[in-house]
Amino acid sequence: MKIDRLIAIMNYLLRHGKTSAQKLAEEFEVSVRTIVRDMETLGQAGIPIQSTYGVDGGYNIMDTYVMDKRLIDRQDYDHIITALYALLSAYTDKSVEQTVDKLLPIYAHVDAEEICRKSGALPAHAIHLDFSVACEDWDVNKSMQILESAIRQQRIVTFRYTNNENVKKQMEVEPVRLEFKWYNWYLIAFHPGHQDYCMFKLVRMEEITVLDKANTVNHEVCDIVLQDERKVITVTLRGRAAIRFKCREYLNGEVTKEYQNGDFEFRFCVPESEVYWYGVILSFGNNVTIVEPQSVIDRILATCDEIQKHYEKNE
Repeated sequence: MKIDRLIAIMNYLLRHGKTSAQKLAEEFEVSVRTIVRDMETLGQAGIPIQSTYGVDGGYNIMDTYVMDKRLIDRQDYDHIITALYALLSAYTDKSVEQTVDKLLPIYAHVDAEEICRKSGALPAHAIHLDFSVACEDWDVNKSMQILESAIRQQRIVTFRYTNNENVKKQMEVEPVRLEFKWYNWYLIAFHPGHQDYCMFKLVRMEEITVLDKANTVNHEVCDIVLQDERKVITVTLRGRAAIRFKCREYLNGEVTKEYQNGDFEFRFCVPESEVYWYGVILSFGNNVTIVEPQSVIDRILATCDEIQKHYEKNE
C-alpha cells in the first residue's frame, strides 16, 4: 500500500539521511518517477523534505523533524519492548532497564503498567526472547563494560588475544561495536595496521586496557560488513533413530535419506576449524557414522587413537 511505503520511506530517510531518488527507487522497488511523487506527497503532508541537485544530490528530512508517536501502534510497541527485554536479559546494564522504564509509561496503559511495576512481571507479549546465556560469564561482563566505554569515547584499546590455533598475540585496535552471535560475545574492531575490520571473541581477550589515544577513523557502523573467511565443509553422516532429533537440534542441517530400520542420513555445513560440532559428533559415539568427507573420518580416528593411548599410558 502507498501509505505503508510512505512511512517506510520516512523511516529510511530518518535512519540514512540524504539519499538519491535512484537509491530509494531500488530500495522500495518502484520507479524514480514514483519516488518523486512520493516526496511531493510527503511534503504536502507537512513532512519537511529537502531536495538537493547535483552529483551528491538527493532527498533528506530536516534534522528538526520528530516523527509523530501516533504512527507507532500497539504491535510496534510490543516489538520494541520485546527487543529491549531481550537486550536486558543479555546485557547487565542499568541503562537498558532505565530505557524500558521511560518507554512503558508513554505507550502502555496506566493500569497494565501499574500491575507490571507492582508485581515485577513483564508485559504479556506473544514472543519472549531470553538471551541470559549471554551474561553468565562474569569476566566477559566486565570486559564488555570496559569496551563499551572505549567505544563511546572513541578510544583505542590494547589486549592479549588467544586465537583458534592457541597462539597469543598483543593487539591494539579501535573498538567499533559489541555483537552477540553464535552464543558468544564478540568485539568488532578496526585494525590500523591492516586497515581493515576484524572480529575478536571476548572470552579469548585478556588484560584489556583503554589507551589515551583517539580513533584514527570515524567509523560508520552501519557500513561495516565482515566477511567470514573460515573454511566451510559439508558433512554427511548416517545416524541411528535415537539421535535424530539431537542432530537437528545441535547440528542445524537436514535429513537427506531415511531407512526402514529408522536410520537416517543427515547433511550439514560447518566451519572446519570450529570445535563445537566436532565435539557433538564425538558425543554421539557409535550411534553415528561419518559418510563424508574423508578428512573428518581421519580426524575422528586420530582423535580416538590419541585418547586410547592416553588412557593406556596412565593405567
